[in-house]
Amino acid sequence: MSNPSDRQKIMLMEIGRVEAIFRYPVKSMRGERLEFAEVGLHGIEGDRRLAFRRVDDRSGFPWLTASRLPELLRFTPLRGEKGGEGDLPALVRTPEGREMSVFGDDLAGEVGRRYGSPVQMMQLRHGIFDDASISVIATDTVSEIGRLAGKSLDVRRFRPNVVVRLSQAGAFQEDGWLGGALVFGEGEDGPAIAVTMRDLRCSVVNYDPDTAVPDSEVLKTVVRANKNNAGVYGAVTRIGRLAVGQPIFLRRS
Repeated sequence: MSNPSDRQKIMLMEIGRVEAIFRYPVKSMRGERLEFAEVGLHGIEGDRRLAFRRVDDRSGFPWLTASRLPELLRFTPLRGEKGGEGDLPALVRTPEGREMSVFGDDLAGEVGRRYGSPVQMMQLRHGIFDDASISVIATDTVSEIGRLAGKSLDVRRFRPNVVVRLSQAGAFQEDGWLGGALVFGEGEDGPAIAVTMRDLRCSVVNYDPDTAVPDSEVLKTVVRANKNNAGVYGAVTRIGRLAVGQPIFLRRS
């Protein structure tokens, strides 16, 4: 007779491996590519813990994002030499190469000048997310969008946390994970996320992550190819260490 752990293993189907991990210390600014990351209940440690608030905005979502100021994509958060992986960045490098304190008046003034309205850097302990704390996309999905658009696309346009190299080729497989869970690693110390919703894309995918030059054909292609969805969002159900090369298993509920 099989024991419960054996039955649990039977329910798991390997779907691929972790190709890349990204973290975005300041919302809508340039991200960091990592070899490993600690995943807590509120996503990757240090991810989107900072954001600029639009001072004059009274809506329920006052955060300044690249959809309103594409130039934010060209600002680079910098960590101190002794900073741990979950620490906040100490500085931000502007597109022109100037380094400014992350909480300083100079940076807020520079971003506010470009935006045309005052902004204030804010820190939220549990992060500032659009829909959920972890985003996942497969390399095949990005490649197919690029093929249909007639372009070579950088995965960073889609600002994912986890990039998946699939075991079996095919774009938009992420849609089929909805309602299941992704389990990372073969032991019990890896993280797991419940796949909660498709990633409905906005205009940010149109902007080159290095130059912020727009190309509206990218989002138009996502709309035509998969009803404006590319990738999925998830909620953390088990904390642990995420690492490039880890196997990824799909668990059906």
